[in-house]
Amino acid sequence: MKNGIAYLPEDRKVDGIVGDLSVRDNIILAAQVLRGFFRPFSKAQANKFADEYIKLLEIKTASADTPIKSLSGGNQQKVILARWLLTHPEYLILDEPTRGIDIGTKIEIQKLVLKLASEGMSVTFISSETDEMLRTCSRLIVMRDRRKVGEISGEDLTQSKIMDTIAGGEKKRMAKTRTLQKRTLWIYSAESRF
Repeated sequence: MKNGIAYLPEDRKVDGIVGDLSVRDNIILAAQVLRGFFRPFSKAQANKFADEYIKLLEIKTASADTPIKSLSGGNQQKVILARWLLTHPEYLILDEPTRGIDIGTKIEIQKLVLKLASEGMSVTFISSETDEMLRTCSRLIVMRDRRKVGEISGEDLTQSKIMDTIAGGEKKRMAKTRTLQKRTLWIYSAESRF
């Protein structure tokens, strides 16, 4: 966080929200960590931050005092996003930010990502939905098993090119697996001579 990096986790219920805390407390959590717990925000400051981001992200909640666990999944996701935006990051990593949320909230988050990028923020948007990637990305990296199998940008950023890259990555992986199997067999046989 001190280096200007923020991460919105894939599993908001396990790694994102603090269910027993209010919407306000979830929003200010990362900023409070940066500031230090021995220098807590005043109630007025915390309310100001919460109200600002509730309005900005159109978070549907009865009040900032509402426990976050009582919000819908999409609104919980917006609260986590607000938490990180309050830290004013230079680089924002969003891991499956629209998984399991309603289509309206999904579109709102995608629009926000495009706005943040247009304002100069670096954003990595991780998703398994190709349609979503086509709407939000200017450059796409296809990965499998934590390895890069292709990179697409510009006019090549199409559904068919993505599918070709995924298929090509599979062919490369299978060829590499066969090569590794041959090497492994050779190494095994060389080792078995001793």
